[in-house]
Amino acid sequence: MHAFDYQRAASLTEAVRTLSDDGDARPLAGGMTLIPSLKHRLNQVSRLVDIGRLPDLQGIAVRADHLWIGAATRHQQVADSAEVARVAPGLARLASLIGDPQVRARGTIGGSVANNDPAADYPAAVLALDATVVTNRRELAAADFFQGFFMTALEPGELITGIRFKLPQRSAYAKFKHPASGYAMAGVFAADLGAAGRRITVTGAGGGVFRWTVAEQAWSDSASVPTLEHPDLLEDIHAPARYRAHLAKVMCEQALRELA
Repeated sequence: MHAFDYQRAASLTEAVRTLSDDGDARPLAGGMTLIPSLKHRLNQVSRLVDIGRLPDLQGIAVRADHLWIGAATRHQQVADSAEVARVAPGLARLASLIGDPQVRARGTIGGSVANNDPAADYPAAVLALDATVVTNRRELAAADFFQGFFMTALEPGELITGIRFKLPQRSAYAKFKHPASGYAMAGVFAADLGAAGRRITVTGAGGGVFRWTVAEQAWSDSASVPTLEHPDLLEDIHAPARYRAHLAKVMCEQALRELA
């Protein structure tokens, strides 16, 4: 690990100013991806700015038309929240399936969404629940935020402060875990947003999270779940593309059974 400075930010304003002034500084909350990458010298920073305890980034609140979760809220807090379980049970279930107890105790929703790992769980919920990603500068629709393999619309010096989820009438998440990492080899989030329609999203099977519109139509028509066809299915040492497509179909069927 290369040497770096550590700074615990006293406020969001201080954190943003430091990150803007130093292009090689990086924010630190849970550090589930950042710290291992530094340890193995896959990344190098001049300074880590600790934002994990900032009050502005904490908390879970149900409003009239949305669920708000602060960016530094930890996975276990989402999984244990009675409010999340009441209004978006699929999201609570998703959080409970992330990694292992140690990861859930440290990792944060904002860090996961900002990292946009193609096998991460939260992006599936963010896209399915038509969420808005709120930063220190602006608000971004989920469809505009995720931009491909580990890519997002975040700009230098921009921090996620929280995520605003639409309240579904029904929601469910089903996931086939990689046995070692706990990441999704295929994860499917199904959400009924009422007048806004039904959404089915897939994570772990492609180069990034995506909507499965053919399955959405099948759900609306009460038809069988189709075979997944997508131009960007992953094929690697863990599974061929056709197996990931099969897993996505099975996970979709499982999620929809929970909503029946």
